[in-house]
Amino acid sequence: MADTAREIVKANGFSDVVTVIKGKLEEITLPVEKVDIIISEWMGYFLLFENMLDTVLYARDKWLVPEGLVMPDKTSLYLTAIEDAEYKQEKINFWDQVYGFDMSCIKKQAMVEPLVDVVDANQIVTHAAHLKTMDIGKMSTGDASFSAPFKLVATRNDFIHALVAYFDVTFSMCHKTTGFSTGPRARPTHWKQTVMYLEDVIAICEGEALTGTMSVSQNKKNPRDLDVTVQYSFNGKRSRASRTQHFRMR
Repeated sequence: MADTAREIVKANGFSDVVTVIKGKLEEITLPVEKVDIIISEWMGYFLLFENMLDTVLYARDKWLVPEGLVMPDKTSLYLTAIEDAEYKQEKINFWDQVYGFDMSCIKKQAMVEPLVDVVDANQIVTHAAHLKTMDIGKMSTGDASFSAPFKLVATRNDFIHALVAYFDVTFSMCHKTTGFSTGPRARPTHWKQTVMYLEDVIAICEGEALTGTMSVSQNKKNPRDLDVTVQYSFNGKRSRASRTQHFRMR
């Protein structure tokens, strides 16, 4: 990729302006002591998957001048809930009985791994809850591991089969603030949304709320993976539920 980038720079007459350096960021040497701006598309699925943020923070702490900029500079993670009986039945509950055989052990694995896909906005059952905002210019590496409470208030009578996480990205230091959303109501991006199916099917009425806490951290064996724990409870007119579920993005 770096070699191709050099060819593009040369072909367009910018060799005296743009310098392409090939190598792992933690191992390279820059031709300058400090930089004024760092631009990086580090975001992964669920914002934090693959742990590229640590590399950006390393570069910031090593090379950025005191008043320098990191772009994008702010990201926010959100959670909502959806109805998705069809997928859950076809892809997850399917394993309860496969041609007469009990394969429910595979179902457990299917529940642990979140699905990355584009969610139809018509499936959304609740308002979104804000989980976390990160200021990339000021945060520390440990801030990417967190626990946050959530309250998802239903907008209609329906069922909840899964939680959906997505994020917004902001360039707030530009002349005019700009950015984009990876949410299900926005134009689809390659990040899509992250869907976590619940063991319970929750019958929820308009105005009722599913409450809980989401905890996110790097996996201890593989820091590129994410461990997500969701503790939720619900006490509604038509159903009740209280459970802790563990998910792993890998």
